[in-house]
Amino acid sequence: MRECSPLSRRALLGLAAAAVPLTATASPASAAGARSAGTAVVGGERLARGGVQVRAAGLPRLTAQAWLVADRDTGEVLASHNAHRRLAPASTLKMLFADTVLPRFERGQRHRVTAADLADIPSGSSLVGIQPGTTYTVEQLWQGVFLRSGNDAVHVLAHMNGGVARTVAEMQARAEHLHALDTHVVSPDGFDHQGQISSAYDLTLFARAGLQNPEFRRYCGTRTADFPAGGKKTFQIQNTDRLLTGAWGLHPYEGLIGVKNGYTSHAGNTFTGAATRDGRTLLVSVLHPAEGSNAVYEQTAALLDWGFGRGRAAQPVGMLVEPGGTGGSRPTVSPVPEGGAAHAATTPPGPSAFRLAEGGAGTAALLGAGAWALLRRRRTRTAAGPAEEAPQPGGRHRR
Repeated sequence: MRECSPLSRRALLGLAAAAVPLTATASPASAAGARSAGTAVVGGERLARGGVQVRAAGLPRLTAQAWLVADRDTGEVLASHNAHRRLAPASTLKMLFADTVLPRFERGQRHRVTAADLADIPSGSSLVGIQPGTTYTVEQLWQGVFLRSGNDAVHVLAHMNGGVARTVAEMQARAEHLHALDTHVVSPDGFDHQGQISSAYDLTLFARAGLQNPEFRRYCGTRTADFPAGGKKTFQIQNTDRLLTGAWGLHPYEGLIGVKNGYTSHAGNTFTGAATRDGRTLLVSVLHPAEGSNAVYEQTAALLDWGFGRGRAAQPVGMLVEPGGTGGSRPTVSPVPEGGAAHAATTPPGPSAFRLAEGGAGTAALLGAGAWALLRRRRTRTAAGPAEEAPQPGGRHRR
């Protein structure tokens, strides 16, 4: 792991982790108590605070429930708003799916789709138009994931990976490795399911990790592709990232390189974007703005403009932590799930809600294996909400 700044080191190492009885944080008071007991916050204590966190002037006025802007290379979080607030991620969770599964298959590998591959797609999902009995390359399936946010492509790849349950478990393990401890994975596609949550901070970690893979970067930056329609016929699919393509009345954002958008009736609009100017790459995640479907892109663009402009002088308010860890230590997060006790009662606590005190790393290893196995057995999966993606020109969507 590369040398970390003092702030990053504090956020990463914090404590030598040993498990004490699992305690879900259920109130601001208990969150404060956990911090006073010696827990660390992933990325820095300031990111646990509600509201805007910034050390520079000129931030745009935004309506999103949570957002974050960070430097991809240094990991510095330049500004944030409710960075660790746990919210429904919609298809931005596909970044974690891709980061987990993409390295498993060669892009030229071919797969003949069966009806079983498509049997468990949630009703109302966005679809790229995969047909049973048709053979697709892995590259075409990933184009369906990244460009059209096709849940049919996700489920085919998940079945190729050993099944949906196995893929969900691997995604959760990958999230923990990245220290994305606000994230609770229930399905690989990001569709609305009970308890499926993430945060602006975690989504930014997924984008940062994924963009290290050249294939991930190539797919998320692809604007159009020809997709099989059966036999020798094809149809064109377009990327639903409006800052990339300039669709729906928006202009393409200068220097944009990806990453992933999402929409469900429960999550609203979500987006993580990355752009490069003058050799500097910024990452921005925006979740649940109050306005229509273009607002998530407009607010992302406004944060990128600020980051490339006045944000250059910003002192960091936190850090994007590096994957893995040292000596078995695990960073923890204290923020309570939004919505109060009623929400907490219906949403399984993510790993970020657990407290760890000083002690031996062996017990922490047992926590990872034993406690998570117990939690997974308790999870329920309930699809909810209509179409996962807002309708776009040139693709296939089931309503």
